[in-house]
Amino acid sequence: MIGTIASQAAGRLYAAVMNLPERPMRWAQGHLPDGRLGWLFVGPNLAIFAVFTFLPIIVDFYYAGTGGTNLLPTERPWVGLENFASLLACKDYFEPNSCVRDQFWYAIWNTVKFVALQVALMLAFSLVTALVLNRKIIGRGFFRAAFFYPVLLSPVVVALIWKWVLQRDGVLNAAFVGAGLQPVEWLLSARSAFGWTVFVSIWAHMGFYTLILLAGLQAIPADIYEAAAMDAAPPLRVFRRITLPLLMPSVLVVLVLGLIRAVQIFDEVYVLTGGGPGSATTYLVEFIYNTGFSAQVRQYGLAAAASLLLAGVLLVLTLIQLRGMRAKGSSRG
Repeated sequence: MIGTIASQAAGRLYAAVMNLPERPMRWAQGHLPDGRLGWLFVGPNLAIFAVFTFLPIIVDFYYAGTGGTNLLPTERPWVGLENFASLLACKDYFEPNSCVRDQFWYAIWNTVKFVALQVALMLAFSLVTALVLNRKIIGRGFFRAAFFYPVLLSPVVVALIWKWVLQRDGVLNAAFVGAGLQPVEWLLSARSAFGWTVFVSIWAHMGFYTLILLAGLQAIPADIYEAAAMDAAPPLRVFRRITLPLLMPSVLVVLVLGLIRAVQIFDEVYVLTGGGPGSATTYLVEFIYNTGFSAQVRQYGLAAAASLLLAGVLLVLTLIQLRGMRAKGSSRG
């Protein structure tokens, strides 16, 4: 009997709590126009978005105009555009040693080289992989899942796996020693460390772009290929004249998304090489992190200014992506 009474009381309490929003919602439906009622539903999400997105952007702009090493905004002197001027002060932009902030320009040129090589290779590999996986091959479902699986892993996990493989006493050197060869310092040579950061990034993210290109290939009407087969068109000509032009909107999306992700590279490289050896794999986001958070003298204003310059680049790339998406939608229409 006591259990039944307690269960009924709990049920009434639950119903009362669940019905609490009913009266305010009925009042809102009766007094608010239809156009404003939607704001009532998205308001909480907008508030969270404002606190965790818009407010940090405003704080970033403020810190970019201040100097000193103190963290509290009230203890930071206003310096205007001095941080931007310091970052951009160079005698020769192609020679980082001539710049006031040489590490910033080393990071920029490292990022430029990384983006150019990584995006070009990833686009090529993703396209070839998508073309193969679009064919009727044995185990096609398994291979599609296998190529996409690294995308599901955390970037830190990816970096730890490859660090375990590439370190001096790692798996790859163990195989070399087993074959009678000398171990190689894969992550202590500037050239090889840079190459491995490119490879690991491609390995981790290629599946996502392959999926986009595969979706684009499957959207191409089959009757076009049937007509080309009836005309006995060579496969290379079919690819150049049919597949590539019709796939170009998807290629553009992959290109811009790849550029945006490559410019922001941080997690894998930070865990894999820590930006070394020296500054060989120090990219732009890591420079911002080191300047503002891990350096012995933390220059928050300088890091904020560098992050705003990076944000400007990402904004341009995002606008290009939106234009590409709009062109893709109009071509389908």
